[in-house]
Amino acid sequence: MLKLLVRWLLNAVGLWIATEIIPGVSASGWQALVIAALLLGLVNAIVRPVLVLLTLPITFLTLGLFLVVINALMLLLVAWVVPGFAIASLLWSGVLAALWMSVFGLVTQSLLNS
Repeated sequence: MLKLLVRWLLNAVGLWIATEIIPGVSASGWQALVIAALLLGLVNAIVRPVLVLLTLPITFLTLGLFLVVINALMLLLVAWVVPGFAIASLLWSGVLAALWMSVFGLVTQSLLNS
C-alpha cells in the first residue's frame, strides 16, 4: 500500500514538473495535480490496455511509436475530466507531456525497484 502511495505522489510530482517545463500544460494548484495523478493511474490501468489492444495493427506499423499518441490521449482524457488541469493540444503539448511522463516514470520506477 505504501508503494502505491509513493507512486501516486511521484506521478503528481511528474505532472507538476510537466506543467513547469512544457508549454501548454497547466494546473491550477496542487489539488488538481494530485487528482490528475490519481485519475491518470486509473485511466492507465483500465482504458489504456483496451486502446492498446484496439490499435495493435497501427502500433506494429509504427514500430511502437503510436503508443506515445495513446499516452497523450490518456493525458488529454484526464485533462478533460479534472478541473484545473489542462493540456492545450494533442500534437505538441500532449505528446511532449506523454514523453516526459514516460521518461519520468521509467526513472522513478527504476529508483523504486533498486
